[in-house]
Amino acid sequence: MSADGADLRRRRFLTGAVTVVGGVGAAFAAWPFASAWQPSERARAIGAPIEVDISKLEPGRLLTDKWQGKPVWIMRRTEDVLTQLPGLDGELRDPKSEEDQQPSYATNEYRSIKPEVLVLVGLCTHLGCSPTYLKAGDPQLGAEWKGGFFCPCHGSRFDLAGRVFAGVPAPTNLVVPPHKYLSDTRILIGEDSGGAA
Repeated sequence: MSADGADLRRRRFLTGAVTVVGGVGAAFAAWPFASAWQPSERARAIGAPIEVDISKLEPGRLLTDKWQGKPVWIMRRTEDVLTQLPGLDGELRDPKSEEDQQPSYATNEYRSIKPEVLVLVGLCTHLGCSPTYLKAGDPQLGAEWKGGFFCPCHGSRFDLAGRVFAGVPAPTNLVVPPHKYLSDTRILIGEDSGGAA
């Protein structure tokens, strides 16, 4: 005990305890504010790359997934489709994909890393509607139709490389998103490959 009757050890203990409890309380009070500065799980998920399994994707079939809130199409093209693509060049607005609608590793006649697998953002480049996949000879577009994507909103048409036909409202080819192969059966959409298959 000190001269004034106070127990200094007890006072130091109580002062230390109050300081610790106050510090913990301040941290708990600050947590909601600090966590509000971090992006939410949902916000992170919207922009995060997605992994897609294409092991069951058969030739001629289309798989749809979602990346950054947009539909993404993955199609396994048949040999017939691949041989027909160059024959459509005269009907297309940008047959050589000179507009910047794809990564450099997809600037080729197939607009893809592997010729048989096409990856596209499924939004029309006119007003952002989602086109429909129509098989070759579909009655809506006639017997001459070789297959591709048709936007019913304003009539834009795209071939099975996502290239836009001339004379339709869409100004550019469909977008090829950044992507890379993790294996022969898994694609990561949202990350550039640099060309490696």
